[in-house]
Formats: sequence, C-alpha cells, structure tokens
Amino acid sequence: MLHFNRCPHLKQIAQKCFPSVHVRTDKHVQLFLSRTFALAEFRKSWHSTHSLVGDKNIILMGPPGAGKTTVGRIIGQKLGCCVIDVDDDILEKTWNMSVSEKLQDVGNEQFLEEEGKAVLNFSASGSVISLTGSNPMHDASMWHLKKNGIIVYLDVPLIDLVSRLKFMKVDRIVGQNAGTSMKDLLKFRRQYYKKWYDTRVFCESGASPEEVADKVLNAVKRYQDVDSETFISTRHNWPKDCKQKVSTKFFSEAVIEGLASDGGLFVPEKEFPKLNCREWKSLVGATYIERAQILLEKCIHPADIPAARLGEMIETAYGENFACSKIAPVRHLSGNQFILELFHGPTGSFKDLSLQLLPHLFAHCIPPSCNYMILVATSGDTGSAVLNGFSRINKNHKQRIAVATFFPENGVSDFQKAQIIGSQKENGWAVGVKSDFDFCQTAIKRIFKDSDFTGFLIMEHGTILSSANSINWGRLLPQVVYHASAYLDLVSQGFISFGSPVDVCIPTGNFGNILAAVYAKMMGIPIRKFICASNQNHVLTDFIKTGHYDLRERKITPTFSPSIDILKASNLERHLHMMANKDGGLMAKLFNQLEEQQHFQIDKMLVEKLQQDFVADWCSERECLAAIHSTYSTSGYILDPHTAVAKVVADRMQDKTCPVIVSSTAHYSKFAPAIMQALKIKEINHTSSSQLYLLSSYNALPPPHEALLERMKQQEKMEYQVCAADVDVLKNHVEKLIQNQFI
Repeated sequence: MLHFNRCPHLKQIAQKCFPSVHVRTDKHVQLFLSRTFALAEFRKSWHSTHSLVGDKNIILMGPPGAGKTTVGRIIGQKLGCCVIDVDDDILEKTWNMSVSEKLQDVGNEQFLEEEGKAVLNFSASGSVISLTGSNPMHDASMWHLKKNGIIVYLDVPLIDLVSRLKFMKVDRIVGQNAGTSMKDLLKFRRQYYKKWYDTRVFCESGASPEEVADKVLNAVKRYQDVDSETFISTRHNWPKDCKQKVSTKFFSEAVIEGLASDGGLFVPEKEFPKLNCREWKSLVGATYIERAQILLEKCIHPADIPAARLGEMIETAYGENFACSKIAPVRHLSGNQFILELFHGPTGSFKDLSLQLLPHLFAHCIPPSCNYMILVATSGDTGSAVLNGFSRINKNHKQRIAVATFFPENGVSDFQKAQIIGSQKENGWAVGVKSDFDFCQTAIKRIFKDSDFTGFLIMEHGTILSSANSINWGRLLPQVVYHASAYLDLVSQGFISFGSPVDVCIPTGNFGNILAAVYAKMMGIPIRKFICASNQNHVLTDFIKTGHYDLRERKITPTFSPSIDILKASNLERHLHMMANKDGGLMAKLFNQLEEQQHFQIDKMLVEKLQQDFVADWCSERECLAAIHSTYSTSGYILDPHTAVAKVVADRMQDKTCPVIVSSTAHYSKFAPAIMQALKIKEINHTSSSQLYLLSSYNALPPPHEALLERMKQQEKMEYQVCAADVDVLKNHVEKLIQNQFI
C-alpha cells in the first residue's frame, strides 16, 4: 500500500490514469495497488471457472505407466462422478480396434493426428478424464480439453516409469522408432507434459494409487482456493476480534511491493509446505532445475504464476548462463567438510541463484500499464547480479522495468566495483554512495516509507518503486532450493543416507542466505545446526550468543570479505518473527528501538529458542588469509575470503559428529588482491583483469570463471554516478533516472 499527503484532486487523477486502482481520500490519501490491479478480477474469474462443483473436469495427464487410469477410477469413486479413459472409452470405440492395432496400422504421425481428432469430437462435464500418454502432443485437442477442466500432471520418476512399463510388458509407445530407447523417449515426452499442466502431483517412488489420488484431490483443492496462500508483514498486529479482516498480500503483490507499508518484511501467513521422506528421496536423482520446479511450485500459488509458466522461467534462469551444468555443485573438501559452490552464475556469486530468476517472476507479476524502478542496496555482489538479471528480461519488459543499484563507494573490492559499473545496461545504473552499506540499505527503506515521494512518482511519472534486495520475498525464496539441493547431492554421491543430519556453515551479513537454509529445514531437509560465520563486523555472532543486538559505538570495519560488512541484518526480523510466534507488535517494538536507540534485547526464552538451532562465531582478517593459504596448500583449492571466514568458523564450531556444508558464496577471482596476499604472491600493481589472469594461471580449483574474465575486458572504462550520503540527494537522483528512462 502506498500513502501520500496530497490534495483531493489526486483521487481524480489516479482514477483517470489508473482506473483499476482504488483510491480513498481522507486525512492521508491512500492509493491501493490491490492485487496488482486486475489480479483480483483474474482470481475471481479463475475461481468461478475452475471449480469441481458443476461441469468442470479433472484431467489426468502423464506418461504411459503413470497410473492415470487406476488413479482416475479411485478419484471417480471418491467424488461419485463419471470416469472416462480416453484409450478405452473414446479411441477404441471410435476406431473399433485396439490402440496398439491402430498404431501398427497407421504409424506414429498419423496416429497422433487421428487421436487428436477423436478427442476434439468428444466433450464431457463433471468427470474425471484419464488421457493417453500421447494426447499432450496434439495442441488443438489439448486446448479443447483445457477449456473445461484442470489438467493434473502425474509426474513419476523416470526410473519408476521404465520399471513399470517393463513389468507391464510394454515394449513400444507412440513416437518410438527403431533405435530409440524407452527411457530417451520418455525424457523427450516431458516437454509436452510441462507445456499443458495446471497443477503437478509429484508421484514419489512407492506411493500407492490411493495416496496419489488423495494428492490429486489436494492439488485440485489448492488450485481452486486462490486466496489460501497469503503473506503478512512481520510487523502485522493480529486483530483481537477474530471476525476482523486480516491485512494480507498475495505472492505477486509481495514480489512487486518488496517492503511492507509498515516497514516490515513479507512472510507467508501459513507454514512452509513440507515434502515427505519418499518425495525427497525421489528428488535425489533429479537435476537442479527439476528440484527447483518441484519445490517452488509448492511455494508459489498457480493463480500468481501458472505452474507451467513458472517451470519455463526456472529453465531460462538456470540455463547456459551458468558455467556448471549442476548449477550449485557440492565438492568434498576434506574430512567431513563439503563446499557448496554458489558462484557458477554469470556474476560469480551466490546472488545469481536468485537474481537470475527474480526478474522473470517480477516481470510476470507486474500490471501491464505501469513502470517500475527497482532500488537496490549492495554490499558488493548484489549490485552486479541484479543488473545482470534484469538485463536478461525481454525487450518489452525492459521498457517498463529499470534498476538503480546503490553501493558504498569505498566499501567494496576494486573488482566488485568494476563489475557493478560494468554491468550497467540500457535499463540499469550503478550509483556510488559516499558511505557504507548500512546507510545505503537504510536510505532505500526510508525512500520506500516516504509516502509523499512514492505517491509523487506515481502521479507525476507513472512509476512505482520496488526492491530486489533479500528483503524481497521473491529474492529470498529461490535460495531455499540450493540448500535442499546440496543435501540431496550428498545423498546422491553416497556420503550420507537420506535422513542423516548435516550442519550448514554460512558467511552471514544480511541473514538472508542462512534464513533460506532454515526454510529448507522447514520443508523437510534434516539440518541440525546453522553455523553463523561473521567477520570482524560480528554483531550477529554477538546477538546469537547473548540475545542483545547492539549497534552502539559500532562502526563498520572494512574487511577482505566486504559482502558481510553489514551491521543491520534485515532478514533477522523474519526469523525473530517466526520464533516469536508471529508477534508483529514485538517486531515493530524491537526494530523501531533499533532505529531510535541502536540496540534491543530479546527475552531469555527467545534466546534459548534461537540457540537450539544456531551457533555462531567470527573470524579475524589474519585467520581469514591463513585459511585461504592452508586450504590451497593442502588441497589445491582456493577459497574466496567469505568462504574462508565460514571455513574458520566451521573448523572451530563443528563437533565432527556429522558432515558440514560450507556455503561458498563467491568465486575467489572477485577478490584477487586478498587472494594474492594470502598465497604470498608478490603484489603487482596491475588492473583487476591482470590480477584475474595471473590467478587463473595457477591451475587451482575451482577453475577460473571464464565469464568474469571475459567481462572484465570491457568493464574498466564505463562511467557511473556518485552521490553524497544524503537521502534527499538519493531521491533526486532516483527521480532523474526515472525521467530519463520513462518520460
């Protein structure tokens, strides 16, 4: 919700310019961007046209052997409705011969055409329909079916399908030619199933038909209940009167707005969805993209982003722009320590894992008639990752979405600064600020809360502000995937069996990365301890040990690990909100006190609750460099300074009784001077790119990041703006950027 103090005539202007926006004028004129303009009507339409009550169908889709016929009959019995099997009840009755005979008679291509025509001539209502495995390969017939039903994709692991078909003695299916294996054809078919489904049911190994049928009914119920998955602010006060309506947002609104109007952060109103043990085990052999699709579909309602469209976004986000096909591989370092490599994206940091996806989510969610300016504060890696991510959206979206990233002018590494500046595109700019990251982050929050300014930008320039920092839920959510994926990779590689606990150790500044690991645990990944690793700016370590968050007489100390040179950890509010049983009043009290008095203390019960899962410590600069040197000497592996901080803390805090996954948040080449100092390479006064090429000659692990090497060739000549540490100066700069981009 945006507020602004203006004259009553603004109501008329708003209604003229934004007819879908509801405006109420009183002491504080309020502009409601409710459900992203037309989303409310879209949801109403969805609900009215996709109800099981009445004439709509449940359409079961999947490959041969998925169990569509059996599951369909069980659902029909439960609902007391007609069950139609396309093979038996439509095709064979139309052709007066068996499906196998028809296939043998006319061949693959003609079979698909005649099968499609038979379905086009068929109509039903209020039924459960089990499709053939090849129906989705005929577009016209699928559109025909989709008009009057919900298409449920029964997604069965490939190994189970092959086993079932072998047991059923099925040796040939439609489209299978000589020399094509059943496994390859089933893989090929998946593209058609992904194209059409409205909701997916993940049929894990060992699930009975009755269990799958119940899953289908639950999936259809979720699909229908478009208002069931909402978000609240961490500072939301629950009404004393249970009849009073709770102020909530939908996923699409949370992504667009970024920060709640009361200054809090958006969190799900309900608990995270949880996968059972068999479901997780069925994902052990899956790719990163497949894991992301399954997990994120469970967290994003299809009314916000249709499941098939979400799958396309995920495939685009984690494609050729990543140097490693595994996206976020796990490497055994030594003993029971493993490195989660989160730096294979285009800008070489863990931020790519969310910021290659977020722009696509954001572009889908925004209304078609508005412009958006994304404001981002960066302590180093976020800036280039945001600029890179939003430069990859399509041309039409670039005309309506622009990015301004603010970084501490003297608070990032030379390489990071060159990378941020060099990542500027036609819809993205880098702005240096003569202060530290905490000022940049606080300034952006103040700009968002300035209702006069935000309202003015809407009325004067037709532009709405949003954020892509980890305060944005759409930025934080994708990070859950790589923590889950890392655990599954350890299972896949035989280091642990599923259910065995692991610890995670994460270099922590803004608390987003480690919070994503907490959410992975809530979804069912057995993480035992969250080890919070700090550098010399160890306010989080002190807080976890004492419950006292104290910024008094603290100033940021520049370190070799600048991305965690942070004193105000924004995402901590989300975790405390969860621990305090969603006490929004307490969150408002604590974080307002932090703003006004520079400290707060949580009670003993919350401290004990925090320490049940979290341990923390910090690492000095000397220890950081020593860890880089010793790790390279013993294993030939070069840690970046942030990963080195985590390694030092993991060595100190881990009790050795279970594996620890250390998050490697950036490629070492982004911090060449520190690495050269750690490895005792004679300091050379060369450019960042020269330092990169020197380090790449060492043939160390991980290999050189080719995308960074290539990009540095063009990055050192670009210009950028520098602003004083003044919120009004930043506001003026934002307005000028908006004028230049959109007016």
